[in-house]
Amino acid sequence: MRPVLAGIDGSERAAAAADWAAGEASLRGVPLRLLHASPPLPGAAVPGPAVDRLQHMGARLLRRTVAELTDRCPDLQVETAQADDAPVAALLTAARDAGLLVVGTRGTGGFEGLAVGSVALRTAAAAPCPVVIVPHRAGTFTEGAPAAGRGGQVVLGFDAHRPVGAVADFAFAAAEARKARLRVVQAWALPAESVSPRTLVVTEEDRATWEDQEVLWLSDALRPLQEKYPRVVVRTDVMLLHPAEALLNASRGADLLVVGRRTEHLAPEGRLGPVTHAVLHHARCPVAVVPHGG
Repeated sequence: MRPVLAGIDGSERAAAAADWAAGEASLRGVPLRLLHASPPLPGAAVPGPAVDRLQHMGARLLRRTVAELTDRCPDLQVETAQADDAPVAALLTAARDAGLLVVGTRGTGGFEGLAVGSVALRTAAAAPCPVVIVPHRAGTFTEGAPAAGRGGQVVLGFDAHRPVGAVADFAFAAAEARKARLRVVQAWALPAESVSPRTLVVTEEDRATWEDQEVLWLSDALRPLQEKYPRVVVRTDVMLLHPAEALLNASRGADLLVVGRRTEHLAPEGRLGPVTHAVLHHARCPVAVVPHGG
């Protein structure tokens, strides 16, 4: 029942993220918490009037955003906060008390053509809670039909050989809340011993056998989750593709793509795997990055 946290900075992408976060908070029945962190100013000594002016602008942005969101949904409970820390530090600190952190692909910084900014990447890599990265124009929030809860399809990247309960649970719960279909994608590769200088051709029969094994492993791994979420309609796809390519193909037109991020004690600043990194840069739908210890 923790709140949904969204960072805003006045950019269109941050506004899209706040919009999506409002829909998600409404769907979950929890408050929406908006956080504005003042951008870092150059120099060691910053004049007091400049700091006051930034805080005043941040407060005005928060009031305007709250008014816009509550005008569309009067029942939405919105909390606001300002932070003097840099955006990444402020969001990571606030995320300790949040159930979900939502940010735009990039904010006022960066440059035109930049797919994902540093704030989005660093929060996705290090936040203690799941993080949703929302692309520009991901959908708008309207009362009774929030962008985060209007049906459609949720896509889950899954590995039946190393199933991660936290990531799968997030995806199943998201699909159930949205009354959406869940598409579970398992990417696989031919066994290494089957492709060698001596074996240049893989027969169709061998390929079909290996694929059938993958389908069976996936079915067995998903059975407990389907029993836990009986109302979720699940479609499985076993693809002989690179995992990032398989997920991006499957996510076209999806409402949400769910991937995992393994937490590492040796990397407190966080780390994104190559598949998650590629997905964040190229997906056209919101992407949820769910931390797990597996």
